Amino acid sequence: MNEIFTIMKKNVKQYGMFIALLAVMLFFTVTTGGTFLTSRNLSNLFDQTGYVAVLAIGMTLVLIIRQIDLSVGYACGFIGALAALLMKNTGIPVFVIVIGAMAVGVLIGLYQGFLVAKCAVPAFVVTLAGMFIFRGALLLVTGGIGTIIVKNPTFNALGNGFIPDFFKHNVPSEIKIPFHVLTMILGLALVVFIILTGIKDRKNRAKYNLQDTPFTLFVAKMIFMTILIMFFTTKLAMYHGLSWTVVIVLVVLGIYAFMMDNTVLGRHIYAIGGNPEAAELSGINVQKITMFVFCSMGALAGLAGILFTARLQSATPTAGNAFEMDAIASCYVGGVSAAGGSGRVTGTIIGALVMSALTNGMNLMGIGIAYQYIVRGAILILAVLFDVRARRMKV
Repeated sequence: MNEIFTIMKKNVKQYGMFIALLAVMLFFTVTTGGTFLTSRNLSNLFDQTGYVAVLAIGMTLVLIIRQIDLSVGYACGFIGALAALLMKNTGIPVFVIVIGAMAVGVLIGLYQGFLVAKCAVPAFVVTLAGMFIFRGALLLVTGGIGTIIVKNPTFNALGNGFIPDFFKHNVPSEIKIPFHVLTMILGLALVVFIILTGIKDRKNRAKYNLQDTPFTLFVAKMIFMTILIMFFTTKLAMYHGLSWTVVIVLVVLGIYAFMMDNTVLGRHIYAIGGNPEAAELSGINVQKITMFVFCSMGALAGLAGILFTARLQSATPTAGNAFEMDAIASCYVGGVSAAGGSGRVTGTIIGALVMSALTNGMNLMGIGIAYQYIVRGAILILAVLFDVRARRMKV
């Protein structure tokens, strides 16, 4: 028991974010009379989290290498407005619009990354300037006609649509199935994948004689993850199933989680965050990695702009306002260290859910926006204090 307590103490950040999410959900479930945990509200919550989660995944890499990007909010709004304008005035296919939006984001990241990595301009200054530039560009794009309405149903489905249930459609009409079959299958597949991946990681650590968590704690973690995933899966399946927004977020999360945990590039990003000078001396090209991280952030800002515009089915002059703050807060609440060098994109997703759950729950309770900002700011301070204390405990 003492060994388990010691391990949990060392990994307090990893377990703390799950405890925080459960505490927030339990609190709002009680205070809203169960409304918070209804299938419809949870579906809306996940969709509302989508664009912030995508931004936060990219921001995780930026913060890990000890940089910052304050421009992603208005970059997201600007790119979304460009996409809406193209959808309104041209017949370009939606797929091409999405790829083009991400390409514009890459160009933005390349420009800012070049100034930071090659010209040694502080990222705070570069991206603060970018915030002003893209805010102005957004106003230019929308200034002539104001809100740009998007009527393309395929595009709008990215923010409001749900994946089709092929299994349910092939069942005779007299047989009534009260849930989304494909969603349940995908949820079970995710559980199996997580368990198999966990077992594989334990075997690899044992192979190289690396320290690992006790088997009982590993089993408890797998049971907890299974219950959590299947609970949300069942809730979504009882409504309309998985939305395309959730699918896109999961795909992005899977790609970045694999990259950060299983590739040389991921290890180099962590090395730069841990000690840039030592990383440079060990042969890592810090400038190229920095530029890649900013390009990655730009691409995800473009994708987030698509998701936000599709959800609203329009582009507005105020799109992107404070998105960067939501993304940064999600990272810190999700366990990214304020000192850089550590953090996981999976934790960032939990952090994004915590922040969105706070907003959603307070809206259901009828709490004013002024108090909502105060609460979210207090949560951010607590998360950073938690990180500082956790690092001191490891020393």
